[in-house]
Amino acid sequence: MKLNYLLQSISVLEKQPGIAAKPGPNQEIRGLAYHSRQVEEGFLFVCLKGYKTDGHLYLEQARQQGAVAAVVEYVQDQIDLAQYRVADSRAALAALADCFYDHPSSKVHVTGITATNGKTTTTYMLNAILEEQGLKTGLVGTVIVKTGGIVRPAELTTPESLDLHQIFHQMAEQNVSHAVMEVSSSGLELKRVGHIDYDTVVLNNISREHIDLHGSFEAYFKAKAGLIRNAKENSWAILNLDCPYTATLKSETRAKVFTYDLKKREADCLVQDLDLSTGRARFMVEVQKRAPADLAAAYPEPFRIELSVLGLHSVYNAMAAILAALILHIPVPVIQKALQGFRGVERRFELIFEDDFKVIDDHFANYGNINVTLETLQMMDYKNLHLVYAIRGGRGVTVNRENAEAIAEWAPKLVLDKVIATTSVSHTDEKDVVREEERAVFEKVMEEAGLKTEIYEELPGAIARGLAKAARGDVLLLAGCQGMDYGAGLCLEQIYRLKPHLKKEKVFAALKNRVAGI
Repeated sequence: MKLNYLLQSISVLEKQPGIAAKPGPNQEIRGLAYHSRQVEEGFLFVCLKGYKTDGHLYLEQARQQGAVAAVVEYVQDQIDLAQYRVADSRAALAALADCFYDHPSSKVHVTGITATNGKTTTTYMLNAILEEQGLKTGLVGTVIVKTGGIVRPAELTTPESLDLHQIFHQMAEQNVSHAVMEVSSSGLELKRVGHIDYDTVVLNNISREHIDLHGSFEAYFKAKAGLIRNAKENSWAILNLDCPYTATLKSETRAKVFTYDLKKREADCLVQDLDLSTGRARFMVEVQKRAPADLAAAYPEPFRIELSVLGLHSVYNAMAAILAALILHIPVPVIQKALQGFRGVERRFELIFEDDFKVIDDHFANYGNINVTLETLQMMDYKNLHLVYAIRGGRGVTVNRENAEAIAEWAPKLVLDKVIATTSVSHTDEKDVVREEERAVFEKVMEEAGLKTEIYEELPGAIARGLAKAARGDVLLLAGCQGMDYGAGLCLEQIYRLKPHLKKEKVFAALKNRVAGI
């Protein structure tokens, strides 16, 4: 692609042509890069400022690698390379990538899904429905990136904009018709999703999370809300009215709005006759007459949904996926079959063992997630609950206080008088190590609530204690984000040693399809 054509997609504030290297307007650009080691001969290099380093520091290295020009936020006169200064190089990278790959997301029907909790599950649910309909799909998420028939592990929840537009280019080349993607707050904040042409945007819920990245809850909400506020005219916005923050956006978008709720009873689409007694939801979906006219006419009769995955949160996730499918006028039997066959995403209220007692593995990441998880348990039938909780390392005092307060608030309702906790010393990365102040605030909240605690430094010891307490008819909840990542494997290994009469494939069945291999 010609350099002058590419540059038309961005606003250049200043041009520094360099001394010897002076590419003309017809200079052929063979590729784009934002990492100097990925630069090849004839590439345009875009300098990004990151949290740990600054791409401008590698401008000379990019020149030596073969870059013929660079997009920068500040010019370095001493480097003999044509430099084009812009106000925001991240925004410029998104625009350049979209142009270089010939606007690939406009060639695919794209649904972007954001939430504090449930992005991954909702994305997978909708992908399952689309596949059941016989459509060729793409998926961009926390766990995998899927472009038609090619699946690979994901590196980031939302890839950098250049990588993301390249992914959509690959989808278009493979004739993918529909794509579903998780849209993270960091992806929105860092403009990684710039120039993605969304046909449908979804916001399921908002609660406190990633305050370390955004600086405040208000900034975090603003980043999330941007997906809805910036939706194009004639696209669709799907909103959960049970979430007060999400509900405020109903009048703040140019998109056509389609809403759902379980509790407020004010939405376009309602859940009726919800049964969570087994943990697996059964409910009716009813499109109201107040819904957009074409959808109310297309789906006049209530229809039944049966989920194979556990949890109240799964109902919310399913509703978001269902509404996205209804917008596409996918037949009800297809939706029903896809969701009944959907087996879930690892560590999202995942039932990993079910014999004389149940073991549920949940990432239990934040106040909102914890509330929905424990509310689901309140609606289930079982004898006693045993909680093995991994304190969240590296997330600060505020998150750990709020998480502990959520546990304390639910403890009386769940007849929970003791919490087994762990700092998971040998099973956390450096960034997730539990600091003394994080442990201390957890202990303080538990003490103030009158809850007994047993704190184990090592994850296997905490799990062993939980299993020792679990009796017939009980539920053991493995609860925690990074610190519990290895909990399922360790738990099932211990169960297999305790119950050698059980078939090995039955005990470890839940780990069979885990992408992370944990």
